[in-house]
Amino acid sequence: MAEPHVALDVRIPSDVKYIEGVVELATLRCRELHITPRKCSLNVRVALSEAISNAILRGNASGAGKHVSIRATVSDDALVFEVVDEGPGFDLTLVRSDPTTPENLEKEDGRGLFLMHRLMDRVERFHAKGNVVRLTLRRR
Repeated sequence: MAEPHVALDVRIPSDVKYIEGVVELATLRCRELHITPRKCSLNVRVALSEAISNAILRGNASGAGKHVSIRATVSDDALVFEVVDEGPGFDLTLVRSDPTTPENLEKEDGRGLFLMHRLMDRVERFHAKGNVVRLTLRRR
């Protein structure tokens, strides 16, 4: 089994205009790893867009001078993205509402995390030199 290696490592200003470029680069890396087109074009693209958007808009509160780091590592088993912002963090267990239930249909909050959980094999949050959201997609 090979050691995990870095497939992507970027740092962007806390501005939503950078999301598309980073996601496009991540999707390209995903395809280079021969991960199924559906997982690259749907799962990675949507989940990573949501994670970066949350980091910019919620974590960093669109703060000028703040940044978001995105790192992808690859192992034989998984593609793992870590999205790091400069915010205080949040409790992942408190924001796991289902936006498809009748009482949540009108709410705007929670849709991005819901999609991340649906599209990735694992979603974790922890604090280490910033607020980190880790998205794991099994390769097999």
